[in-house]
Amino acid sequence: MRILWLVLTLLLAAPAWAQDWSSITNQQASQGAKEALVRGAEAAVSALAKPDGYLGNPSVKIPLPPSLAQVDQVLGRFGMNKMTDELIVRMNRAAEMAVTEARPILLDSIRKMSVADIKNVLTGPDDSLTRYFRQSSGQLIAQRFLPKVKAATAQVQLADVYNQYAGQAAQFGLVKQEDANLDQFVTNKAVDGLFFMIAEQERAIRADPLGQGSRILKTVFGALK
Repeated sequence: MRILWLVLTLLLAAPAWAQDWSSITNQQASQGAKEALVRGAEAAVSALAKPDGYLGNPSVKIPLPPSLAQVDQVLGRFGMNKMTDELIVRMNRAAEMAVTEARPILLDSIRKMSVADIKNVLTGPDDSLTRYFRQSSGQLIAQRFLPKVKAATAQVQLADVYNQYAGQAAQFGLVKQEDANLDQFVTNKAVDGLFFMIAEQERAIRADPLGQGSRILKTVFGALK
């Protein structure tokens, strides 16, 4: 039985699509989905795990936590925001170092894909690959990122000061709980940036499978189009 027989039933009104899908075997569907995941993961990690991978990319650059950004504005008026400038650099450098931890986790999640996972990736929304990664690996990636982030922010004195006052402010609802600890804030933003980049790769694969230089991607994702 073809892996996507149910989808084919729903697409009877589109004979050309059904004809394309009817030629795709379970093995091809599995291989295509996994290759797309590997390509997306490798490209995203490689783009981020280098100097300015985060810092130089406005889409994923980690900013100051909102409460600290307000302090930065005040310090800037007196030419005293060097500490926050240093912290921004440190936060993003920490993410650039930590993101390499994601590669083996993502690849392991690909190896563990079930038939249902593959079907969901191929027939779901345009961000199905990214969703699969976030659901299967997001929590573990964050756990692996955190120690490297801590090691980097510990070198900035302002980080300890922030944690002390933000933690107190969170008790009164003045700071979001997830933003009350700087290391956790940076870790969350680093993970979000990783999945943003994976989503960018996924869009590229879905939009132009022929341009990816892969016969299996052309076969599987070309049929989707």
